[in-house]
Amino acid sequence: MHCKSEYAAKQVLREIDQRMAECGLVLHPDKTKVVYCKDGQRRRNYSETHFDFLGYRFQPRCAQCRGGELFLSFLPAVSVKAGKSIRQTMRSWKTHRWTQLKIEELATSFNPVLRGWINYYGKFYKSKLAPILGQFDYALVRWVKRKYKRLGGSPTWARAWLKRVVAQQSGLFAHWHITYAGMTER
Repeated sequence: MHCKSEYAAKQVLREIDQRMAECGLVLHPDKTKVVYCKDGQRRRNYSETHFDFLGYRFQPRCAQCRGGELFLSFLPAVSVKAGKSIRQTMRSWKTHRWTQLKIEELATSFNPVLRGWINYYGKFYKSKLAPILGQFDYALVRWVKRKYKRLGGSPTWARAWLKRVVAQQSGLFAHWHITYAGMTER
């Protein structure tokens, strides 16, 4: 809920707290708090300047106007907690063990989930999502090392192999267009 002043925000918070108490409910102190939405126009210092909501972290971030000028704005991006959850999910896939499949079959298996994360978290501040999804490239490097024994288990050769695949089939994995064509920038 947006309010014009800190006093108004605290008043609304008290009223909501009273109403919840009437229903026998208690507000969670970490999830229900007054946050100062600091940006280029609002420059006061306040102890709370960010909050997490539905997997996004809202906080002051650098933005670019149409003329190319940078300014401070209050914007959402994937939260730290959501990023950890995404990484944990990717680890749980144990991609490196799927050596019986071709890379195209891997893409078919994982692209729906990758696309879902991109569609949800990629709406705002994609640059915060890129390193998280880039972790999947490291899982693919492990897969390449195990699948192609002739590479001698070398991560350097595995990355080079993956770079060639990215160059030839840049749309194979859904996240490659966000992670700057996968391994080519690393």
